[in-house]
Amino acid sequence: MFDIGFGEIFVIALVALIVIGPERLPKVARTLGHLLGRMQRYVSDVKADISREMELDELRKLQSTVEEAARSIEQSVHQEVRATESQLDTLTAAVTDLAPASPAAEAVAAPPVSEAAPPVTPPAAAPASPQLELGLDAVGQAPRKQA
Repeated sequence: MFDIGFGEIFVIALVALIVIGPERLPKVARTLGHLLGRMQRYVSDVKADISREMELDELRKLQSTVEEAARSIEQSVHQEVRATESQLDTLTAAVTDLAPASPAAEAVAAPPVSEAAPPVTPPAAAPASPQLELGLDAVGQAPRKQA
């Protein structure tokens, strides 16, 4: 990170020992270690916040893309519905115009109720032939004999 070698660290420690003194050096080193730990935690928190913001930004872009696609699909569906409704209205108007012009069509289309055919009755059923019982109805019972 800072490109500091072992020799440079040794020189810094020697100068700190001379300037600070052997009595206060452990306390200063401990404080320096705590400050470095806090700094590392702060940097990692900032990195995590930045990555979260980047992910949120990507999600917002994705959401806007999906919303645009949904709007375009909705518009195309509405256009198709309007086109179908206009075609249906045109066909309905054409059928309405043709219906009064041919009164014979009404007579052919719906026969009078009085001329309706009588209901068909089914033919009488033939008597059923005798069947053998297999005795599978009750497991514990003995099969019955037929006479």
